[in-house]
Amino acid sequence: MAQIPNLGNAPLNLAALREQSQKDLIGILKTIRGKKCLVIDPKLAGTLSLIVQTSLLKEYGAELRILSSDPLQTECPKVVYLVRSQLSFMKFIASQIRNDESKGLQREYFLYFAPRRTVACEKECLIEGDTSSIWHVAKAIHKLEFAFGVIPNVRAKGVASTKAAELLNNMQLDDPVNMDDMGIPEINTVILLDREVDMVTAMCSQLTYEGLLDEMLQINNGSVEVDASIMGTQQDGKKVKVPLNSSDKLYKEIRDLNFEVVVQVLRQKATSIQQDYAEVKSTNTQSVSELKDFVRRLHLLPEIARHVHLAQHLQSFTGKPSFHARLDIEQTILEVQNFEICFEYIEEMIHKQEPIENVLRLLVLLSLTNAGLPKKNFDYLRREILHSYGFEHMHLLYNLEKAGLFKRQESRSNWVGITRALQLIVDVHDTANPSDVSYIFSGYAPLSIRLVQHAVRSGWRSVEELLKLLPGPHLDLKRGGSFDSSLEVQPGSGAQQSIDRVGRRSLVLVVFIGGVTFAEIAALRFLSAQEGMGHDFLVATTKVVNGNTILRAIIANSKEGMM
Repeated sequence: MAQIPNLGNAPLNLAALREQSQKDLIGILKTIRGKKCLVIDPKLAGTLSLIVQTSLLKEYGAELRILSSDPLQTECPKVVYLVRSQLSFMKFIASQIRNDESKGLQREYFLYFAPRRTVACEKECLIEGDTSSIWHVAKAIHKLEFAFGVIPNVRAKGVASTKAAELLNNMQLDDPVNMDDMGIPEINTVILLDREVDMVTAMCSQLTYEGLLDEMLQINNGSVEVDASIMGTQQDGKKVKVPLNSSDKLYKEIRDLNFEVVVQVLRQKATSIQQDYAEVKSTNTQSVSELKDFVRRLHLLPEIARHVHLAQHLQSFTGKPSFHARLDIEQTILEVQNFEICFEYIEEMIHKQEPIENVLRLLVLLSLTNAGLPKKNFDYLRREILHSYGFEHMHLLYNLEKAGLFKRQESRSNWVGITRALQLIVDVHDTANPSDVSYIFSGYAPLSIRLVQHAVRSGWRSVEELLKLLPGPHLDLKRGGSFDSSLEVQPGSGAQQSIDRVGRRSLVLVVFIGGVTFAEIAALRFLSAQEGMGHDFLVATTKVVNGNTILRAIIANSKEGMM
C-alpha cells in the first residue's frame, strides 16, 4: 500500500476524520473474532491505502485480498467483503461463495457496503441515469458540518452542483447540526462546480510537475506504478510503486511548479549536495554541527534521486518537438485564432492514426471554444475518424455529440467574450516567479479557478451575466441560524470577510463534481499563498481526472453500449 499522506498542515483537522475512518474499519474487524480475510474491490483498495497501513490490518488478524471474478484464495475461516454497491461486485461475491460451497468449504461471510447499500444490489437491477453520487456529495459535506459547523455560504454552478446544494440544505432541515454547540463554523464557504461547466481546462495539457506525472503515468491514490528501469534499478519487466504525497518534503515543494522550473530546482539541489560533499572530502576543518547539517542534507538524496528519475522520464516526452507543437496548437485554439491551422493539425493526427484519445482531446477543445464545428468540417472529421479508427467508433462519436463535446456549430461562440471578461489568456514571462494562476498552463488561467476567485470575493453577483453563458444553473445561498424551509436563493450574497474564524484566515471548501485536475488543485494552492488573498482552500472531488481519463471513460462506455 502507498505511504499515508501527511495531514499535519491541513487548514482543517482532517487527521481526526481519517482516525475516525480507521476506528470504523478496525471496529468491524474486532467484532469478527479470529483469522479473517478482508476482500475489497479494486477502487476501494486505493482509497483504503490513504487511510490505514496493511500492517495495522494484520494486527487484527486480517489478510488482504482484492475482489475479482476468480475464486478466492485463502485459508481463513471467515471472509469479510468491503465493496461499493455495484451489481458486478455482487456477482463476483456470489461466484466466490458458490465456488467455496462446491469444494465443501465451511466459511462465514460478512458483507459491508461503502458508502451504503442500494436497491440495485439487493434486487439485481440497474437503472440508467443514477444520480446517487450527487446525494453522496451532499452527505459528505453534511458530515463535515457535524464535525466543523454549518457552512454559512453555499455557492453552486451546474446541474449536479445546484442539486447537491439543495440536497445539503434539505439534510440540514431533516437532520440538523446543533449550531449552538458548534460555535463559529470552521468552513466559511462551500463552492460546488460541475466539471461540465469547464471542460476546456480538463482538455488542456497540464504543465505542472504533478499534472505532467498524471498525464504521462497516471497517479492513482497518491502513487504511480512504473517500470523498475525508470527508477534506475535493473529488474526487467518489474513494476515499482512510487509514492507521491506531502509526506515527501521535496515533492511537496515542487509538485505545483511548472515542469521547466522543477528540472532547474532538482539540478540546483543535486549540485549543492555534490559541492558540499567535495568540500567535506577536501578539508578537515568542519565542526560537528556542520557535519551534522551535511548528513541531514544527505537524507534528502533518496528523494532527489526519485524525482530526478521521474523528471528524466517526463523529459523523454516533453523534449520532443511534437510535444511543443501540440502545446502551440492548444494555445492557438484557446485564443480562437487560425481555425484552419488547428483543423489541419487534427486532420493530420487522424491520418497518422495517433492514439484516438489524443485526437479527440484536441477535437473536443476546438469544438468547445467554437461552439461546435461548421457542418462541412464536422462531417468531414467524423467521416475521417471512422475510416481511420473503424466504424465501431460510431457510437463513441454519437455519445460525444450527445454530451455537447463534439458537435455541429449552430450558434456563435461566446468563448472570446468569456476569455476577455475573466482574463483567461495572459502573457506569462516568468514561470519561476509567477504572479497569476495562468502559469499553470503557460498562458491560460483555468476558467474554473477564475470562477472560484470571483465567488470568494463577492459571490456570484459580479459575474451574474457571465454565468448564464456557461452550462447549467447557478445559485447562491446564505444560510442563517434558523434553517427554516423558506431559505432564499439569492443571485449573490455580497462580499464576505477574509478573516472570519477566530484569528484565522477564512476557509473555503471547493467541491468539483465530475472530477478535478491536478493543475486546478495547484492553482488553488497558488491562490491561497498569494499576499492579500485571505483565504485557505480545501479541495474535494468525486475523482481526479485529466483529458485522457475523461475520454477513455467515454470510449469504454461507448464500447459497452455497442454490446
